[in-house]
Amino acid sequence: MTSQQLYEQYTAQMRKIADVKYTLAVLQWDQETYLPAKGATLRGQQMATLSEIAHQLFADEQLGVLLNDLSGANELTFTQQRNVALTLEDYKKNKKYTSSFVRELSESTSRSYHAWIEARKQNDFRVFEKSLDDLVHLKKEEAHILGFKQHPYDALLNEFEKGATVAWLDTVFDELQQPLKALLSTVMQRPQPDDDFLHQHFEKDAQWQFGLDMLKRMGYDFEAGRQDISEHPFTTSFNAMDVRVTTRIDENDFTSMTWSCLHEGGHALYEQGLPAEQYGLPLGEYCSLGIHESQSRLWENCIGRSKAFIEYNIPLIRQYFPQLKQAGPQQLFAAVNKVKPSLIRTEADELTYHFHVMIRYTLEKKLIEGSLSTKDIPQFWNESYKRLLGVDVPDDKNGCLQDIHWSHGSFGYFPTYSLGSLYAAQFFATIQSAYPGLLNQVADGDYSKIHQWLQTHVYQYARAYTSSELCNKITGEPLQLKYFMQYLNDKYSAVYHLS
Repeated sequence: MTSQQLYEQYTAQMRKIADVKYTLAVLQWDQETYLPAKGATLRGQQMATLSEIAHQLFADEQLGVLLNDLSGANELTFTQQRNVALTLEDYKKNKKYTSSFVRELSESTSRSYHAWIEARKQNDFRVFEKSLDDLVHLKKEEAHILGFKQHPYDALLNEFEKGATVAWLDTVFDELQQPLKALLSTVMQRPQPDDDFLHQHFEKDAQWQFGLDMLKRMGYDFEAGRQDISEHPFTTSFNAMDVRVTTRIDENDFTSMTWSCLHEGGHALYEQGLPAEQYGLPLGEYCSLGIHESQSRLWENCIGRSKAFIEYNIPLIRQYFPQLKQAGPQQLFAAVNKVKPSLIRTEADELTYHFHVMIRYTLEKKLIEGSLSTKDIPQFWNESYKRLLGVDVPDDKNGCLQDIHWSHGSFGYFPTYSLGSLYAAQFFATIQSAYPGLLNQVADGDYSKIHQWLQTHVYQYARAYTSSELCNKITGEPLQLKYFMQYLNDKYSAVYHLS
């Protein structure tokens, strides 16, 4: 049998596995959007069964033989070689798990999610504590299953950002914290922009239609996706032709849904831009969560919070929301970029946002290494918010229950939000160098150059490179904090009239 025939066998098997995984993903999407409360228990069982089947298919011995045969085949193209190499790497990792552990983890995650929903309703962390503690113990076990050299949290970080370690992230956050604190101190001494007008009553249906309009204008293809309401905004993809986003609406906050749509829209554009012909294969999948977050942060902040974006969209904003007719472009630009230490990560300004991430990163490290117990999360959380952001946490819903990630078992995810902001700033600087006057085009509602650059330099490569390799390839240097700090200094100089 020729190498190409073997590769066709491999492709067919991987797409069969993908069919099972994405069927599971549909059930997960439904769980967070439309599932009736009484369906929770059996839904957890259904999802656990599909997780187990997907694991068993991907642990098949014959697949391992096929991958080993293909890994030495010189007749394959670069794309085919990368698919095989990455799949073999994933296969070896998957073989470390037992089917029973995969099922137990899936069942625990489902229980944890519904406990989190109920805890938010009751505004009481104790409702979530037991199921979360069970999940933490499983994640500790998973870290040992996967293996690590220095810190057990490294194994979980690697699942979201390949190659990331505690040692590296500690350095990144240490280097980031001081200039952020200095800039925060400077802007807090300046007169603050008025943002009270953003907290009037904004009717739910008007916000919903405005959000759909914004998504269309930024290029999201509604024939290959849809938007729904969920407890926590998210993007999910079943293939490049079916990428769905969700949002939530606060009728007393204009910014909440608007920039949630831009954020999730950035994620969705990435998924819709991945090579559809590579369905089920590594080169049909995103690079990493850090790169994924770079796409959401680029659209939400670098573009969406720019004065150019505001100037173009202010007529549309006034059309949907007559109560904002008196707001000028500079006033709106300053208001949506106001720096104010706050409680909610997803609604934080771009400067203080990273203190939210640092708190979660430190907390997760301590949970996984065993120096913090689950029951002590609220106290640690509240003390950290007081120390780093100077805010008092009034209750659990606005504190340690605000994020969905732990209920998903996504320990190791949070650092990618800060990494995504760093990558976004570096990528955006590179795009502006490639296309001088880019912000003038944004001010005309023209995103074609941005789409073109992202498709050519990010989307098409999928998982071909690691985050670090991709960053080097498309910007000419490794990840640098200077681009993000320059971006922040430029923005807040314009908002706060800094010298």
